This record gives sequence, structure tokens and C-alpha cells, in this order.
Amino acid sequence: MQNLTGQSRLLQELLRERVLVLDGAMGTMVQQHHLTVADFGGSHLEGCNEVLVRTRPDVVLDVHRRYLEAGADIVETNSFGGTPIVLAEYDLAGQAHQLNAEAARLARRAADEFSTSAKPRFVAGSMGPTTKA
Repeated sequence: MQNLTGQSRLLQELLRERVLVLDGAMGTMVQQHHLTVADFGGSHLEGCNEVLVRTRPDVVLDVHRRYLEAGADIVETNSFGGTPIVLAEYDLAGQAHQLNAEAARLARRAADEFSTSAKPRFVAGSMGPTTKA
């Protein structure tokens, strides 16, 4: 893996050459796995896709890999709801950093598996809106 500066430079070069393809929705793909309450770690965590980086990293990796197999150049981390504000709904606000870091590690792992010198793959952080007004 190149250092961050090298990755940024490479990404900028590729963006000048062609359109890069970003992955699609993580949540929709997770739903296709028909996960149970136990997969999330209990009923109090059901629906918290961000916790899957701990409880079902295989599912998160599968989603990344499927997008990469389909031709995505960039996969987003499984961290759309990874803010402390959203995670507080699941009593996980204090674990936001750890969950997001693991989401980044999993995305990077999948990207590295598919990355070649002819077709490097990248990871982008995902951060959605909060659930509070």
C-alpha cells in the first residue's frame, strides 16, 4: 500500500484521465444478507449497520468485494451512521472512533485485494447526516 500522499496523487492523476466509479449503498446490500438480531449483537443494536464491522465483518467485506468485482474504483467505509450522535441511539457514542477505524480497515483490506498497478482501488470515508434536527 502506498502512503497517503502517494494515494492522493494517484487518485488525482486518475481523475484527470477518466471517470472513477464509486460503489453503491451499503445498507441496501446488507439487507440482502437477511441478517438476524443476533448478527447485530442483540435487539438493542438491530439496524445499526456500523456495528457489523465487529459482529459480521464478513458481511461488510462481502459487500465491498461485490462492488469491487462489479468494477468500482472506490469503496466507501461502512460508517454512514458512524457519528457519535447517531451511534448514541445504540449506546455506542463512545465507540465511534473505533467503529469508524475498523470500517476503514475493512474497506482498505477489500480494496487492496482488488488493487493492481493497472487498476488501483481506493477507499473513501462515508458520513451521513445525523438523525437529530
